[in-house]
Amino acid sequence: MDGSTILIGFLASLGAGLVTGLGAVPVLFVKGMPKRLEDAALGFAAGVMLAASFFSLIGPGIDYGQSIFGVGAPVAAGIVVVSVLAGGLALDVINRRAPHEHFVGGREGPDGDGRAAPGAREARDAQARIWLFVVAIALHNLPEGLAVGVAFGGDTVAEGVPLAIAIGLQNAPEGLSVALALAGLGYARTTALAVATATGAIEGVTGLLGVTVVTLSEPLLPIGLGFAAGAMLFVISHEIIPETHRSGHQRLASAGLMIGLAVMTFLDTALG
Repeated sequence: MDGSTILIGFLASLGAGLVTGLGAVPVLFVKGMPKRLEDAALGFAAGVMLAASFFSLIGPGIDYGQSIFGVGAPVAAGIVVVSVLAGGLALDVINRRAPHEHFVGGREGPDGDGRAAPGAREARDAQARIWLFVVAIALHNLPEGLAVGVAFGGDTVAEGVPLAIAIGLQNAPEGLSVALALAGLGYARTTALAVATATGAIEGVTGLLGVTVVTLSEPLLPIGLGFAAGAMLFVISHEIIPETHRSGHQRLASAGLMIGLAVMTFLDTALG
């Protein structure tokens, strides 16, 4: 086991996750963020994750599949595609079984009805709701940390650098959105900042898991890359895009997505 590779992968995924807290710092000084800007920022995050899924995970996964298994491109692509579907399915199962709450869409998981909780229930379980938000954000961040960790499990750290930077970039506006939403629900701004930072830090845990697994067993590398990509694609489609289109800001959200995709494409080309 290459201890240095595992350490670098862990630190990179943790660092990318902690940018969530850095992005949330303005919550200490501002009262809110216009919904238009929030949707554009989350659209940017979706664009970064979309490009990263293909350029930093699926593409390299196919290349690794060919070299590790000694097979042609179609077989390697088939292995990665199955892994992508497995990653999406895993996130779907977690999403349906873990109680959590979206900022706009309301509760999901067991006992969730997809609608915002009534005001009376909000008053009764205000303290419990923060944990529902934490779970929702953690579900979002799980595949991001996993993706960075797995990407660093290759032959060179250069494979993971563009992805770690990109995930960090998209975590900043996400952290601010999370913190402002919590502050808007009445939580102290310092609490909102701490929660946003903690939910980003979970990326270090899944990053450590990802880099350790693929470093211990090289044949799992293309499978892990595909799995992480599938999990991220599920988050983009199921979580981010619907949230950015609920308030009539589709054009801004789509513009943000295109800019995020362009930024990630440039980063992958320049740093890859």
